[in-house]
Amino acid sequence: MTFQPTIAAAAIALAFAAAPVLAQVPAGYPSNYQQLIDAAKKEGKLVVYGATDSKAVQPLVKDFNALYPGITVEYNDMNSTEVYNRFISEAAAGGDTADALWSSAMDLQIKLAAGGYALPYKSVEADKIPGWAVWKDMAYGTTYEPAVFVYNKRLVTGAEIPQTHADFARIIAQPKFKDKVTTYDIEKSGVGFMFMTQDAQDFPQFGALQQAFGTARVRVQSSTGTMLERISSGENLIGYNVLGPYALVRAKNDPSLGVVLPKDYTLVMSRVQFINKSAKHPNAAKLWMDYILSKRGQTVIANESKLFAIRADVTGETTSAELVKQVGEKNLKPLAVGPAVMEYLAPAKRMAFLKQWKETAGKK
Repeated sequence: MTFQPTIAAAAIALAFAAAPVLAQVPAGYPSNYQQLIDAAKKEGKLVVYGATDSKAVQPLVKDFNALYPGITVEYNDMNSTEVYNRFISEAAAGGDTADALWSSAMDLQIKLAAGGYALPYKSVEADKIPGWAVWKDMAYGTTYEPAVFVYNKRLVTGAEIPQTHADFARIIAQPKFKDKVTTYDIEKSGVGFMFMTQDAQDFPQFGALQQAFGTARVRVQSSTGTMLERISSGENLIGYNVLGPYALVRAKNDPSLGVVLPKDYTLVMSRVQFINKSAKHPNAAKLWMDYILSKRGQTVIANESKLFAIRADVTGETTSAELVKQVGEKNLKPLAVGPAVMEYLAPAKRMAFLKQWKETAGKK
């Protein structure tokens, strides 16, 4: 999900000029890695479809080009559902499409990988990330991002600030919050649907939460940025399951926004990346995958992109290690990269969940 309105079918200009410099094999990599670098430079291009805000991706592209000059990166910024739909459509038509897909909708990414669209590639960095973040050497979790509550600090104070999911359900049932609560539109937002179905499994009082959303006449959005803007302005008072990195970055510069990491449990999403089995630039995609998972790439993710690094050996405010310090490891619920996240994508189960949502939380 992005701060800005989604940009479907349009590439963000993150290409950097090629430079006639010999790229060096990173320290600790096998010596034959130079062959991969040379092959990628010969390809000269990499196309990525992503649901990560282009501003967050730009420092990664810049650093990747500093490490591997001569490879133009074309990054296409969309929302998570658009990443899936555009790729499926282009792949079915047999036309040009992405070399790598990188999205917060873990379930949709695994659906594609399990459906035969992913190229098996054992990254040289694979053993540096948690085992739950790797699926069959095809799909890799790259970040460690919490789902948070966001509220307007001027208008929501004291006991009105929820600390747990049960608090949230109780508080938004109050008349003050009618028409003032927001969350993702789970029909349009892949990550929003994934978070909500996970809550249905992890939160025993999920039914009461849905009823509370209905009482509050929840306002839904497909964009993280829209939710944050409306909470900041006071049009909405509070937001549910908002992507933590974007909320925390915005809150640092916006005194109206407060952020809560739920104390009963905090869902943690990891942006999943895989390489297209039919990639036109497979070697460049492999370099990009290794870079994103490397300590160097993860340090940029943590300290410039502010997306929460998944590697435990990376330091900074937005890292998995820092999140463990704040919330406690037992209260963090990272979603494993694998088929389990697809449970609610089965058509009958998805339709049943959406039907129940509309009848309870979605009623107006």
